[in-house]
Amino acid sequence: MSDTVLYEVRDRVAILTLNRPDRLNAWTGELEERYFELLDQAAADDDVVVIVVTGAGRGWCAGADMDALQGIGAGGGTNGGAVMRRQMLETTRIPKPVIAAINGACAGIGMAQALFCDLRFAAAGAKFTTAFARRGLIAEHGMSWSLPRLVGPAAAMDLLFSGRVVLAEEAAEIGLVNRVFPPDELLDGTLAYARELVEHSSPTSMRIMKQQVWGHLDQQLPAAADASDELMRASLRRADFTEGVASFVERRSPSFSPLSDAG
Repeated sequence: MSDTVLYEVRDRVAILTLNRPDRLNAWTGELEERYFELLDQAAADDDVVVIVVTGAGRGWCAGADMDALQGIGAGGGTNGGAVMRRQMLETTRIPKPVIAAINGACAGIGMAQALFCDLRFAAAGAKFTTAFARRGLIAEHGMSWSLPRLVGPAAAMDLLFSGRVVLAEEAAEIGLVNRVFPPDELLDGTLAYARELVEHSSPTSMRIMKQQVWGHLDQQLPAAADASDELMRASLRRADFTEGVASFVERRSPSFSPLSDAG
């Protein structure tokens, strides 16, 4: 079994660690296969409510492995260790919150994957770059869709055209990341946030909210509002609603149903 991505569960939070620290966790076909395999595993596990993705060593994911890219260029083709078989947007289909804990360099395909996580927390000083223009490429892996929705079209054009390095602090200012932590507090801070979701938030509610947010990005407001009204009526009939109200009145933590019981 590949150890290019490590997996553990703590307090109902699955932690996936990209594990090629000597290459700043650069993306390869092997890493990709194991990464999505473990995402699927976490998605299917009732004991997992939230998923956190981080990197071993100094990087989160420094982009596609350059050895693989050189092989592609030399062969003039598109087959190689860094070419995807599953799209980066697969993360949006995982029915649980996926949080990127970005501990270091986040570039190219690594940045594309981070953008399709639901939340991004970063270590102070972590470096972000789209990199594609500086490699003679285009906005790959859905980044031309995801990046403008986070930072706006003008800022997205700047980051794509220039390929310049953005530090975590600027990334937070423009909306690229949600929070910045001191480097030695990043994982603990991310896990503390994840445990809050585990303790207080309905897994079914979070699944549906995730579908709403990602799905409604391409809908007009009236259609999104109509769909939300229907979903709201369904939520009022669930046991989680009764439990959520009861736990508030009784001033205790809720005991929500597992995701597999949502129907």
